[in-house]
Amino acid sequence: MAVGMGMPRGTRTAAVRACDGPGPADEPADGQDPDGAHPYGRDIDGRDIRSRDTGAVDATVDPDDLPDGLVIADETGRVICFNSAAARITAMPRAAALGRPLEHVLPLEDLKGRRWWALTDPYGGLAIRVGQPERNLLLPGGREVLVSARYVREHPTGPVRRVVISLRGTEARRRTERSHAELIATVAHELRSPLTSVKGFTATLLAKWARFTDDQKRLMLETVDADAGRVTRLIAELLDISRIDSGRLELRRQPVDLSAAVERHIQTLTANGQTPDRFLVRTCQPLPAVWADPDKVDQVLGNLLENAVRHGEGTVTIEVAPASVPAKSDEKGTAVTVSDEGPGIPEESMGRVFTRFWRGSKRGGTGLGLYIVKGIVEAHGGTITVGRGPGGGAEFRFILPVSAPAYLV
Repeated sequence: MAVGMGMPRGTRTAAVRACDGPGPADEPADGQDPDGAHPYGRDIDGRDIRSRDTGAVDATVDPDDLPDGLVIADETGRVICFNSAAARITAMPRAAALGRPLEHVLPLEDLKGRRWWALTDPYGGLAIRVGQPERNLLLPGGREVLVSARYVREHPTGPVRRVVISLRGTEARRRTERSHAELIATVAHELRSPLTSVKGFTATLLAKWARFTDDQKRLMLETVDADAGRVTRLIAELLDISRIDSGRLELRRQPVDLSAAVERHIQTLTANGQTPDRFLVRTCQPLPAVWADPDKVDQVLGNLLENAVRHGEGTVTIEVAPASVPAKSDEKGTAVTVSDEGPGIPEESMGRVFTRFWRGSKRGGTGLGLYIVKGIVEAHGGTITVGRGPGGGAEFRFILPVSAPAYLV
């Protein structure tokens, strides 16, 4: 939460310690009480921070410990606090800011080039205002910064005693916006091809049904069915990403035999044209009883095996063995390792494998599969890693903890 914005009254247990401000050595500093107690021995509403119950003074917070930029101006509009984050964001040294007028230290403009302080007039205007909500503003040179302000008054309609400004860089927001734009562009691209095919074939069949043979009709309908399946899978991926990002991925845990699940996926791949001798399965018994969501486990195994078949070469080796969860050495689990004998993943790309839109090759795909795989494994309390296998190809290894039945969680 940005400092200076409205926090619940009952939670204000700490005060921001004052930054050193200018003032004669033989006089109390500007805004300082005659007895030497700094006003920031009070909370941002000007009230003494002594405990209402015990009279003890609560701990103070060093402004330089705050993650956001903090600028405080007194009743005359001069800066009395300028923390290190504010100095970093504005590229202005603290010494050059303290004691100067607020509008000179922060010559902010809105996106239309209008001076923000002239527009908002914090020390004038309506006496019922309490601050300004966060918005994008521009510093000199066109640098964007997120700014919010709080007007501190002695009483609700009194003069402004302090202006507390919070500054935040826009880098994190830009990354989020860029990620959302990439997601929209990817979805639009992936949807366009199958929907164009579905539209084309259905329109052709409706217009010229009698001219086609039964075999031609079947081929067109099979193509429509396959493209509809692509759209369904993409929508499912988007829903998974939404649930993973919001922490709402639901798991219906039940006993899962990982060895049997691997065998099912290999049977499916061989039924779709892969040769049985391309797969080598090694299982170390006995395996601990793993409680997991079987559908989500199938999704993880399906993605890893399809990637190994599509992007790898040679024999695809799958090992299933007991293991300890890395973060909890006393907790048992089962590890599944999938490796191939292809060219592998470049060393410089391994750190990006589980990010959105990463693609190991140009052979199709949305680049969302491994991001979802990592989210599913971590939702189970497990871990997943990538490296280079014994045959030189990519090696993915995930560990699922034993966990507990759903009715005991």
